[in-house]
Amino acid sequence: MSGYVRHLAERAREAAVQIALLDGTARARLIERMADALLQRQFEVLAANEQDMERGRADGLGGAVLDRLRLDESRVAAMASALKEVAAQPDALGQVTRREVRPNGVVIERQRIPLGLIAMIYEARPNVTADAAALCLKAGNVVLLRGGSEARASNAAIAACLHQALREEGLPEAAVSLVSDPAREHVLELLQLSDLIDLAIPRGGESLIRFVAEHARVPVIKHYKGVCHLYVDAAADIDRALALLVDGKTSRPGVCNALETLLVHRDIAPSFLPRALAALAQRGVEVRGCERTRLLSAYAGVDVQPVEESDYAAEYLDLILAVRVVDSLDDALLHIARYGSDHTEVIATEDAAAADAFVRGTRSSAVMVNASSRFNDGGELGLGAEIGISTTRLHAYGPMGAESLTIERFVVRGEGQVRHAESRG
Repeated sequence: MSGYVRHLAERAREAAVQIALLDGTARARLIERMADALLQRQFEVLAANEQDMERGRADGLGGAVLDRLRLDESRVAAMASALKEVAAQPDALGQVTRREVRPNGVVIERQRIPLGLIAMIYEARPNVTADAAALCLKAGNVVLLRGGSEARASNAAIAACLHQALREEGLPEAAVSLVSDPAREHVLELLQLSDLIDLAIPRGGESLIRFVAEHARVPVIKHYKGVCHLYVDAAADIDRALALLVDGKTSRPGVCNALETLLVHRDIAPSFLPRALAALAQRGVEVRGCERTRLLSAYAGVDVQPVEESDYAAEYLDLILAVRVVDSLDDALLHIARYGSDHTEVIATEDAAAADAFVRGTRSSAVMVNASSRFNDGGELGLGAEIGISTTRLHAYGPMGAESLTIERFVVRGEGQVRHAESRG
């Protein structure tokens, strides 16, 4: 190992002391400055992003990757807005979540504190550079950022804005450290630093998540693939279900909260599926369906390809959708349990009992009742931004905002109480 990443991590660890001592007002002001710097220097950021886009097109990157990579003025403005939302959120640090007085007079508290040094490993998502920095700092943490090589110019330009704000506040730039060398060996080095890094969060494709999980000696929270389902119940409102389908699949197909599989109750399939297939075809969606779906496709005049079992487990991140007609809500739940990735599930129904059964029967990080899968997003759920969507059932599950980047510890306040030899334990 070269020691390059260890050096960055050691400097970040030193900076963590200063960040942890900041009060909530100072941390909010720092993040506000970061947002302002992004807006002031947006043309530098956009120029760097164009370099990445040109290189990505020359390297033959797919449409979904290029979409995640691309920045424009509205996306930079959205980044800055997300940072301002994070800055304005209530401060979680020091929050006492439990307090009780024991019979001996000792006061027991549970208090939120920072995790420490968080390593973000991500692919062609330059907005993560700003989001991760803001969320980590809001929670009193420092962050080590390792973005994908396809976004290296964009990430460096965004990091320069963040470093400007740190300098203006008299804080060390190492609080937001960027691994600028894209060599894969540096990821391996990072994942071995169990003495320095408190948590690693990979965010990207399935291969990246597996690589990190297999090689890490530090704790990992996985932002795993999004095999998201829409189940159209027998009691669904067809127009409402169509809107959920079109938005979930076509509004931005290259993101993890886009729909990948449609499940339709057999009783509503004859009236719903022909309209749904026609709407999908108009928007350029390739459909891969079961036999019952293919039979109904004739009524829509749409060509539906035979579905393979592997299609039901696929995260397409493209205008492709797997479709299956099921006999019951229970069958839909069994399908999701077998093929799902614990990301997002949606039910369209006007039957409250069916909705409640669907919520109880799925264990994914977010369940939507008559709402689009696209709402499983930190900004939409009131977090301002997200550092990732955890599909790992540890201390955080679902979109992770600033509060999810803290942990609780015990604080015991006494007046000289001691445990005598005859006491328990």
